[in-house]
Amino acid sequence: MINSSDSPQVASALTEPLVRVSVIRWESTYRALVMLADLVIIAVSFRIGLVLTDGSLAGRFPGFIAAVTGGILIASMIACRVWEVRILGRGAEELRRLLKAVMAAAVALSLTALAFEVGYFRPWVFTILPVTGMALAASRYLLRRGLQAKRARALCMHPVLVAGSVEEVSDLIDRTRKHWHYGWVVTGVCVPGGGQGEVDEIRGVPVRGELTDVAEVARRENHRVVAVAPDPYWSRQQIRQLAWSLEGTPIELVVAPALMEITGPRLQVSPAYGLTLLHVSQPRFTGGRWLLKAAIDRSAAFLALLVIFPVLLTIALVIKIESPGPVLFRQQRVGKAGDQFTMLKFRSMVVDAEARRADLDGANEGAGPLFKMRRDPRVTRVGTILRRYSMDELPQLINVLRGEMSLVGPRPPLPKEVEKYAFDARRRLLVKPGLTGLWQVSGRSDLSWEETVQLDLRYVENWSFAMDAAIIWKTASAVLGGRGAY
Repeated sequence: MINSSDSPQVASALTEPLVRVSVIRWESTYRALVMLADLVIIAVSFRIGLVLTDGSLAGRFPGFIAAVTGGILIASMIACRVWEVRILGRGAEELRRLLKAVMAAAVALSLTALAFEVGYFRPWVFTILPVTGMALAASRYLLRRGLQAKRARALCMHPVLVAGSVEEVSDLIDRTRKHWHYGWVVTGVCVPGGGQGEVDEIRGVPVRGELTDVAEVARRENHRVVAVAPDPYWSRQQIRQLAWSLEGTPIELVVAPALMEITGPRLQVSPAYGLTLLHVSQPRFTGGRWLLKAAIDRSAAFLALLVIFPVLLTIALVIKIESPGPVLFRQQRVGKAGDQFTMLKFRSMVVDAEARRADLDGANEGAGPLFKMRRDPRVTRVGTILRRYSMDELPQLINVLRGEMSLVGPRPPLPKEVEKYAFDARRRLLVKPGLTGLWQVSGRSDLSWEETVQLDLRYVENWSFAMDAAIIWKTASAVLGGRGAY
């Protein structure tokens, strides 16, 4: 995963003509590359499948079975629009569609086998298709990494025209520069009064005109995306007319949310009273999905502890050799609904670290109520390595096994931190804290307090199994890179 710190190349590519002219070309090339990789993986996986299922498992027509399976899978991928340009390189949505296509193909193949009473499809449904799906997902991930590496050099970007109030436009520019790996570079803005020379530039981005000039500017300067930021000017009629004005062009219209950051199943669109209404359901923190999450957490923690038990013993031995004292560090943390529990970590500091904390308050580099130091003198040599790669947190798998924590969730806070929580931050306590979370894959200790709270609230408000899977996937990269860990 590419770090989401500012990229100077992206920041300087505000008006680079090459970015605007070549955008359609690189999108087409990337799409062709993804399609080619997918088809090659399917062909290779199915050829291996033919070898493994030859004879008694495949029956007398292994080639025919492979052809049927391949046809169903490709048809499912087309139906799920896995090669749509808009979602390629976008991460979660791309993976969601791909997995949906593989699952739909497995169901269709199962129904086909059931309808014709053919048992030869069983290894293809339960082995070959799932393995092919994992290979396809891994291929998409590697291709996306390559795309992000190019974006770090300001290549393969989407030139964006932002239109809205000065404050909202400034915020969106800052966000695109910080999270440049998503591929947006703001090359022009339209704001109230922009056509009269009242404002020449915002955050270094030139003002191209008034809000009434958006469609004309977007067409003339070949922007790939028009992002509508909140402003009183934007009525239903104005946005609808803007959408009509952009029809027949490759320009994508994006409307930034004005009120809330809620996504996923909590949002439902329905027509009523001649309007398109957006229904926002209340978040639920109980029920079958949460019971299943708890079961997965405990099962995964149990298996992980079994697998890494030799690693845990080795770490414990090294800690004991380097400095006297207990191997485990026990600390009271606050969990779901404000219940306190004893969180376990490998000891990475000297034994009297807590007693020496008061002497270091003046050197605190943590955000908000957090205490952090990049070079904390209390950390041992072994502890520095453990912290860098988050190995000190491995004993928290025991907390997960006990049901006190989850594999994915908000950061587990200290009681003193919770005492300072504002109303919004207390919503973090609606779910179990996690061994990892959005805060860990987004920068960890490098985040400001406000960013940490926002990430945790986004998780609480929009939790899904797909989100958990994406966070776990990204955690490995964040941990191996050691970013924000100290």
